[in-house]
Amino acid sequence: MWDNKRFHTLNYELKKKFGEKIYKVSLDGGFTCPNRDGTLAYKGCIFCSDKGSGEFAGDRRKSIGDQIEDQLKLIEKKFPKGKVIAYFQSFTNTYAPIEKLRKIYSEALSHPRVVGLAIATRPDCLQNEVLDLLEELGREYPIWIELGLQTVNEKTSQLINRGYSLEQFTISAENLRKRKIPFVTHLILGLPGESKTDILKSVRFVNKSKSWGIKLHLMHVIKDTALHEYYKKKYFPLMEKQIYIELVVEILEILDPKMTVHRITGDGTRDTLIGPLWSLDKRSILNGVDKLLKEKNSYQGKFYKED
Repeated sequence: MWDNKRFHTLNYELKKKFGEKIYKVSLDGGFTCPNRDGTLAYKGCIFCSDKGSGEFAGDRRKSIGDQIEDQLKLIEKKFPKGKVIAYFQSFTNTYAPIEKLRKIYSEALSHPRVVGLAIATRPDCLQNEVLDLLEELGREYPIWIELGLQTVNEKTSQLINRGYSLEQFTISAENLRKRKIPFVTHLILGLPGESKTDILKSVRFVNKSKSWGIKLHLMHVIKDTALHEYYKKKYFPLMEKQIYIELVVEILEILDPKMTVHRITGDGTRDTLIGPLWSLDKRSILNGVDKLLKEKNSYQGKFYKED
């Protein structure tokens, strides 16, 4: 097991690497996205808010250093002195001239409490010069990339306006592996029209991609997003809590045990979340997954089969 857990958590992995607990602080680097600036589209992915899925990130009007300080103040009581990973979360964080990328990444890494970077981006925004920079920084600091795959179902990917092909993800994943740059793959569970079979197919694809990590997100509807408009016009059922917990356990059972699990749920802010409202009680979801794994005497990778 992984530090008394039945799945391979990020907390376990970071403690193993650094010998202590490491937090993440979420930043807004002032980026946009090709799915928003007209290169591909203007409205972004259907679920994406006007904060670029960075509801809990820093204030983009402030410098990176000031954002880090603000985020550290939020966790000051429970984490007054420890080290952190700077997480560039909002929008597409490699979508800028290389000079800007080097500047903001370096500013984050220069903070005395920052020990590494997590960078959320898209597979179609990882050109060679970007990979060169990441590879260079990765020789000195732990760095990983986060890619929003969400699903392997091409019909669903069009519905959510993902804006890149499965082939593009595969190419970028291979490029990252060749350069030994770890990457984390995001999946959304409960997208409109998707079955459990579709979801498990996506998980098996992530296994094959040799992703270093995975993030599982509950599909939730945020106010004033394109998904919110779709939900109002074409009502579809949101996932129930117990069904979600059972699905997460089933996913963990077929997941490569070497893969680091960064997240098993996701939510919005209390004032913008349309539903499901039970997702706000994140602790009960985490406890529910732990409880069910224990009841089944199960664990990550129990039914994993390497192809």
